Amino acid sequence: MFRSVDEVAARLAETGYLASPAVATTVFLADRLGKPLLVEGPAGVGKTELAKAVAEVAGARLIRLQCYEGVDESRALYEWNHAKQLLRISAGRDESWDETRTDIFSEEFLLPRPLLTAIRGDDPKVLLIDETDKADVEVEGLLLEILSDFQVTVPELGTITATRRPFVVLTSNASRELSEALRRRCLFLHIGFPDEELERRIVRLKVPGLGAALAGSVVRVVGALREMELRKVPSVAETIDWARTLLALGADTLDETVVRDTLGVLLKHQDDILRAAAKLDLDAV
Repeated sequence: MFRSVDEVAARLAETGYLASPAVATTVFLADRLGKPLLVEGPAGVGKTELAKAVAEVAGARLIRLQCYEGVDESRALYEWNHAKQLLRISAGRDESWDETRTDIFSEEFLLPRPLLTAIRGDDPKVLLIDETDKADVEVEGLLLEILSDFQVTVPELGTITATRRPFVVLTSNASRELSEALRRRCLFLHIGFPDEELERRIVRLKVPGLGAALAGSVVRVVGALREMELRKVPSVAETIDWARTLLALGADTLDETVVRDTLGVLLKHQDDILRAAAKLDLDAV
């Protein structure tokens, strides 16, 4: 998809995703080497948005597997359409079981889920395995075959191998440690909070009506909050939400009243809000 690292940065920027040099380099290598990309970091720093941006740049279909506790093979890989199979069995009462079995375990009755969908067909795809760390450890076993050989084994049909490999992005908030076997199959990228200059550019891009001076103040205040001992520090997504809030309120500058009244946009726990209200010194930022 990309001829150079600079092209990655430029084309992602066209979609509204401002990539740091490390992000652009790793995306380029994942594409060039055909390796899955494991993106780790705190929530709200753009891990999922990176996969969406790559799909947009590539003109590819985005296929998303949202992981959660309890997701299993039938949700991630495939399952059989049991209702349709029962109807077929009922309609073929005069057939032998061998004849019926051959029919009901065919493509017509297969319900592909994200992992299987991603390796079928010749159209370009981006497979996003989102919040991988929220899935049970057993699910990683399903991923290993996909990420190693880009193939899926369906016992009744045989092995289905990708004719065109998808670009794969796995995201993780590091709520649990992923297995070494899974990590070994991927290129690794950590996305943390951006530096002040990059975050200011992101805010100006996402909230174009916000003045440069106010955007700078927003980023500096958020940076000060991130240095406090809070249960949940504000993410980039919350910085953008706060900037939009200030624009909606018609605020031209930050003062104590505006900040106090809108801290709930940035902070999601009452004890964090109370701590920030007590410690934040606007004159210092």
